[in-house]
Amino acid sequence: MNFVECHEEPIHIPGYIQSFGYLIGIDAESHSITFFSRNISDIFRIENAEELFGRSLMDFPEIFRSVMDSDLYSSLKDFTKRENETHFDKVFISGKEYHFSIFRSGKHIFLEFEAVLENPNKRISNKYDNFYVIDNEKELWEQLLSTLSKIVNYDRMMVYKFMMDGSGKVIAERRDEDMESYLGLHYPESDIPRQARELYLKKRKRIFSNVYADTVPLISRTDEVIDLTFAASRGMSPVHGQYVKNSGASSSFSVSIIIEDHLWGLVTCQNSEAKHIDLEDRVQAGIFTALASNAYSSFKSKNELNYRLELNEKSSQLKAEFLKHNNLFDSLADNKAKIRKLPEADGLVIIAEGDIVTVGTVPERGIIDAIAHWALENTTESIFVSRSFLKDYGEELGLDESAAGIIIYFIERSKKEMLIWFRKEFDEHISWAGNPEKKIGVVVQDGQEKHIVSPRTSFNIFTENIKGNSRRWNSRDISSVQTVRDVILETSHKQYNAIKALNNELRKVNEELDSFSYTISHDLGTPLTVMKLNAQMLLANFEKTEKNKNKLTSIVEEIDSMAEMMHDVLQLSRAKHSEIELERLQPANTILKISENAKITFESPKSEIIIKECPDVLADKTMLHQVFLNIINNAVKYSSHKDEPKVEIWGAEEDGHIVYRISDNGIGIPQEEKHKMFKIFNRMDNAKKFKGNGVGLSIVHRIMKRIGGNVDYDNNKEGTCFILTFKKP
Repeated sequence: MNFVECHEEPIHIPGYIQSFGYLIGIDAESHSITFFSRNISDIFRIENAEELFGRSLMDFPEIFRSVMDSDLYSSLKDFTKRENETHFDKVFISGKEYHFSIFRSGKHIFLEFEAVLENPNKRISNKYDNFYVIDNEKELWEQLLSTLSKIVNYDRMMVYKFMMDGSGKVIAERRDEDMESYLGLHYPESDIPRQARELYLKKRKRIFSNVYADTVPLISRTDEVIDLTFAASRGMSPVHGQYVKNSGASSSFSVSIIIEDHLWGLVTCQNSEAKHIDLEDRVQAGIFTALASNAYSSFKSKNELNYRLELNEKSSQLKAEFLKHNNLFDSLADNKAKIRKLPEADGLVIIAEGDIVTVGTVPERGIIDAIAHWALENTTESIFVSRSFLKDYGEELGLDESAAGIIIYFIERSKKEMLIWFRKEFDEHISWAGNPEKKIGVVVQDGQEKHIVSPRTSFNIFTENIKGNSRRWNSRDISSVQTVRDVILETSHKQYNAIKALNNELRKVNEELDSFSYTISHDLGTPLTVMKLNAQMLLANFEKTEKNKNKLTSIVEEIDSMAEMMHDVLQLSRAKHSEIELERLQPANTILKISENAKITFESPKSEIIIKECPDVLADKTMLHQVFLNIINNAVKYSSHKDEPKVEIWGAEEDGHIVYRISDNGIGIPQEEKHKMFKIFNRMDNAKKFKGNGVGLSIVHRIMKRIGGNVDYDNNKEGTCFILTFKKP
């Protein structure tokens, strides 16, 4: 009797499709028919399907006329050059409308059909940017489920996140009130085994309309095995079918959440009754899921960037502290508290120059010695990480709860010098949707009995208590340790050379970053212009339905927004690298023109702009215009929603400098966000209802530094006052 692991089940070649689909396979070279689903005679008037083998659709014009007349089929060669790229159309067959899909896989071209279903309850907005204003993971996925519920609306809809070991957890949920919640529950890796996860990465939308319906076999003259990986109607594996039935569902629908080309998770939906979702609605669900995935990736990248900047700052401070000492041990010992906190450890042990220093909660000296000896004998990498050290080696090394998790960095293995970070034992409880323990069942395939992992019959909460582990060390913790390593490597040589090398490296990075910003902003201008012109031409000539008009208008608006952002990035780069010529300038006329234009630009004719004394300043003419343009535009924009918008501009000599103040009665700036004010792409929470991209103030900040001035601001009782300090001419 054979044993089949879950990950060995050949779910991509079931040999049958679901009953909602109709499939015809043709040879990619000759276009002759090589296989078809048994049910195609239900929609095409075919008396003897066997006659189709080895012949082309064109040999049966009366049967396949509507298919051959479609633009999709007439352009078959063009549409099937690349594998696994699906193209869609609609055709009428015997008076009924069907979705018609074509894709190529291997040596076959697949022609797939399914009936068009109307969805009178569908209610979706044409605003595709809602996800990008959310900077909270929980809110983002809840917003996605809310959006999808207006399209597919299953009894239960969940966002399922994959863990590093292949298991998963429900992190967001939308369900009928009478259903129990699965939120927070974990699912074992065998529920969605490796080959299923690989298929979800290739075929990103998967529907099982009715797990109780009969399947439709594929008919092939040669009985060849047909790979149905990319077929929308691919049949469900018997094991997964039973799993869905055991969960109390009759239908399921899943959309892959892809983050940076990896399967991050799934939107998975279940319905107690059989339910089919129209192809267009499934595609729409895929689009919204992709948008939410991109938004999640975007704000995670932003958070990661902020973390890296903070880590760089801590690294710089640590380097400065290290360089105060003449030897490594003193540097480490004097900064032990900071080094412990970098990876958020409970304790730290420093072993260097034959001595040991500790801080925080660490094991006894004898246990430390045993751990150090074990590490030298059993590890080869410079950094060793474990969250289950107590569980794995507790008995062998006599560990206590203070050494459940461990990170070891070898400063110099030959000298037995190392840093060891510790985390305490974490009382971990995992709530599973049913007992995750595998149970073996028997199935019959091709006349043979095979043992296979049986799907669970119960999804009642099963709580597992795990001992001997610490909290997980995440990527940030590892980065922190690597930062300590880099500081040690750079400062263990002559201090002067270390600082010089660091400064050179930093300068190169900044130069490359600015060069990249300039190049990308400049070079993308032309293709964006072409895209906008094409979209505007389509808008002028396209079928005049409100839906089409809204979509094309949205495209044009997004292109304009992207062009504006790139223009601002270009200005930011120029602000650093452009040649400057400081001269005595009279800002009065510049301020007046910018003020008049701002009222028009932001459609705020009732804005009162009061311009008082405007003394001369020492500045560059082009850069001065850029500074006042950004500050005055912001003042008018953010006060434009007030009943009586007001902006005041005046300058005066103060302490040997010329100081200009631009005051408004707008939305103001939260005090807790002041430190982020001049960072690129940063926007205050209260400013997100106004159009903008967070580059303007970065430009002002950079320009003022270049011309020897400064920019700051004060919060008024109502609004903001920006302060520009110039050199006196």
